[in-house]
Amino acid sequence: MTTHSETRHLPYSAQQMYDLVADVARYPEFLPWAAAARIRSCEGQPDGSQVMLADLVISFKLFRERFGSRVVLWPEQNQIDTEYLDGPFKHMVSKWEFSDTEDGCDVAFFVDFEFRNFILQKAAGLFFYEAMQRIVRAFEARADELYK
Repeated sequence: MTTHSETRHLPYSAQQMYDLVADVARYPEFLPWAAAARIRSCEGQPDGSQVMLADLVISFKLFRERFGSRVVLWPEQNQIDTEYLDGPFKHMVSKWEFSDTEDGCDVAFFVDFEFRNFILQKAAGLFFYEAMQRIVRAFEARADELYK
């Protein structure tokens, strides 16, 4: 299994960052390797959450795969939980948490995944940290573009 977690302090509100990450349909506009996104459904729940079923197409060199996720949006808690439904992974979960500070917000991100294909999993281990850094930087750059 491959995991990554980090917390970043950004000069934006927790609500702004939550809104940016929750807007899965726009990921292909700014996320590296995101070739397409499709929201299958999004339904409000009695507990105040929204459950979104979404597909992302990830494209990197010769690798192009679609995977489905169940994204649980917790607007009151400024939290987003994602779990894998189908595609190239054996499993994948991620969590975003956004908390306001005096001069912006802290964004905590965690991901844990494993590819079904042993070769893909080994390749992911080689560039995983750099890939996660690029993804986090892409969200930061998008926030700069939208909110500055």
